[in-house]
Amino acid sequence: MSELLERDGVRGHLHRPAGEAVAALTLTHGAGSDCDTKLLRAVTEGFVERGVVVLRFDLPFRQRRASGPPHPSTAAADRDGVAAAVAVMRDLVTVPVWAGGHSYGGRQASMLASERPGLVDALLLLSYPLHPPAKPEKLRTEHLPGLRTPAVVVHGSKDPFATTGELQAALALIPAPTTLVEFEGARHDLAPDKFPVVERAVAAMLDLL
Repeated sequence: MSELLERDGVRGHLHRPAGEAVAALTLTHGAGSDCDTKLLRAVTEGFVERGVVVLRFDLPFRQRRASGPPHPSTAAADRDGVAAAVAVMRDLVTVPVWAGGHSYGGRQASMLASERPGLVDALLLLSYPLHPPAKPEKLRTEHLPGLRTPAVVVHGSKDPFATTGELQAALALIPAPTTLVEFEGARHDLAPDKFPVVERAVAAMLDLL
């Protein structure tokens, strides 16, 4: 069951499982897309089938305009958007609440969790953008040593935003439990129709319970 949700600055789709919920996930998109991507739809469906309430939502930058990437100056507002989605979910459920996202969305969720320990119970980071393509010296790791939230990181071995080795070194900076789920040959989009991304991501998150 799903419904459109517009509340407290949050715009998205709320999906509820048929039975009793075991957890809840707020899930958002990358810099070049919105919450209607193939990956987010597939991941949402997989979690709902396993008893997880999912709020698939658009970040504030995407609510302001239908296309184009976010500007760095609005990143804090996008983190506020993740926090607002988590607050809405906390108001709807009494189960553990997770935050997650693809690429930019996951990075903002992880930065928010580092800034506000305890805000969410776990993170799902799909294709974490560790550095811009072909710029491995520009690592986005400053907040990782302050991250106290368990995280599941789903990665494709051919993702130009990070090699597997680079990502493993970055995750070693996190003082909370982390699980790396890697797919040999997958790229940044993770191609959920080609790789068992959904099944393994869902299983890894449910293991945290």
